[in-house]
Amino acid sequence: MGNCCSDVAGGQTAVGGTGVNQGNQPNAPNEAVDAFLKSRGYQGLYSQIELSLSATSLRDRDVLSKSDPMAVLYSKEKDGSLKELTRTEVVLNSLNPKWITKYTMAYYFETVQNLVFRVYDIDTQFHNQDVKMLKLEEQDFLGEGSCTLAQIVTKSDRSLTMDLVCGEQFSGQAHARKFGKLTIFAEESISSKTTVELKLRCSELESKDLFSKSDPFLVVSKTTESGIVVPICKTEVMKNDHSPTWKPVFLKIQQIGSKENPLIIECYDFNSNGKHSLIGKIQKSLLDLEKLHSAGTGANLFIPTAMGPKQENKVLKSQLFVESYSEKIQYTFLDYLAFGYELNFMVAIDFTASNGNPRLPDSLHYIDPSGRPNAYQRAILDVGEVLQFYDSDKRFPAWGFGARPIDGPVSHCFNLNGSSTYCEVEGIQGIMMAYISALHNVSLAGPTLFGPVITSAAHIASQSLTNNERKYFVLLIITDGVITDLQETKDALVQAADLPLSILIVGVGGADFKEMEILDADKGERLESTTGRVAVRDIVQFVPLRDVQNGDVSVVQSLLAELPSQLLEYMRSRKIQPTL
Repeated sequence: MGNCCSDVAGGQTAVGGTGVNQGNQPNAPNEAVDAFLKSRGYQGLYSQIELSLSATSLRDRDVLSKSDPMAVLYSKEKDGSLKELTRTEVVLNSLNPKWITKYTMAYYFETVQNLVFRVYDIDTQFHNQDVKMLKLEEQDFLGEGSCTLAQIVTKSDRSLTMDLVCGEQFSGQAHARKFGKLTIFAEESISSKTTVELKLRCSELESKDLFSKSDPFLVVSKTTESGIVVPICKTEVMKNDHSPTWKPVFLKIQQIGSKENPLIIECYDFNSNGKHSLIGKIQKSLLDLEKLHSAGTGANLFIPTAMGPKQENKVLKSQLFVESYSEKIQYTFLDYLAFGYELNFMVAIDFTASNGNPRLPDSLHYIDPSGRPNAYQRAILDVGEVLQFYDSDKRFPAWGFGARPIDGPVSHCFNLNGSSTYCEVEGIQGIMMAYISALHNVSLAGPTLFGPVITSAAHIASQSLTNNERKYFVLLIITDGVITDLQETKDALVQAADLPLSILIVGVGGADFKEMEILDADKGERLESTTGRVAVRDIVQFVPLRDVQNGDVSVVQSLLAELPSQLLEYMRSRKIQPTL
């Protein structure tokens, strides 16, 4: 990044941020999981996410001027430790900075990626130092915020605004005071994303320097619905050039919203002190820029001459030309999330007698007084803690099967909450509480049947489809044994394959799960119903918990790896596009 803000490289970054900080892919998949996935034919769907930061109403820690803020991004590891990922440039004399330095990190659907953001006021004596060399303990702390990457990418506008707090040792306790707000914008930056490549040039730029020509560069920005101007990209600085042609810049239509949305293109004269002079600006949509390229004509820059409601613009002789324009389009998993599609979590738990007496420590359903989760609880937590971020109301249908409620016959699909009228519980903890309560109110029985719970889940998915809801459902089945209704289960799965539904099966205990492998058609052998109908797609993922727990590898990474691909396969097969 160069120096904080005083030299050419640092000053350029402080304005535009063409240079993107490529991360070392934090939270990269465990090698054991990667090997397991490849052996199963899983490909996983990963994306590169570019984060940009801005803040408002920061504390003013300087006496004679405003604060000079810098943001630091960390990943929070499983053990609670923080790993520094990147630092932004220093924005001079500002309580409302918009940092141009971007950070690109890998987004993994199947893991919870916890992020921590801290903002510091950099003392004047350190302004000429490389930001990487700054000792943070020597700077004034302005505040901290934390979130998960999923919380950002699931927002419709791909931005999340949080309060910056200053609690005792950043504890996040209730007494922590608020000190401004931090906004994180996320943009998907994978090669298959809709991308427009622009090569721009200007002619007859005015000189802003006394003894030399201007050093021009362009900043391309968009305006959000709330009126915030967000920089998207910038060109390099062209030294002493009034007719510059810049290297191509790349814009993602997803960043802008649509080709019709206006972009603000500003031409600045670079100054090493960070106070860049506006040479001129223009407002054009991508559609307008495409037309300029086709016609081979330029458009005049203008400069505001007055402030207020009667603001007038002075049209300049300077012109902007589009030397080249090209684009490609393909929708991604994150596109569907951005346009309001949700993943709705459902769970079904095996209460058959083969699990063992829940009161005894050798039972798979034993509730350890120490708080250590059993295999069922661990699977619920691991899967639920990932999927909950993609479900807005966090009301989860939860069932049990293979048990006898008090004074009743064996049920192969009963509501885990004990209700006879509704099946939903509140949040992951609601599932855990309903599960423990059910262990005290049912008698374990059998046999192991999947058909009824799959049919119940399919009914909910079918109703949602009929109501044109933007939902895709994920049913987690946790079981300890081999099913006895294999053909009935195949019939239910073949029908469910037409619906917005995927089914994850976790096998716990030491049973032989070969028949479960038949349900998971990763080898290309689609399920066939009694009537000879073949499933239109594979919607089942199965994993024995023991296969991935030996290396302390989370079952989530194995089980959830193919979910995004299954959602995309469903959407594309039905020609559903992520539109408003």
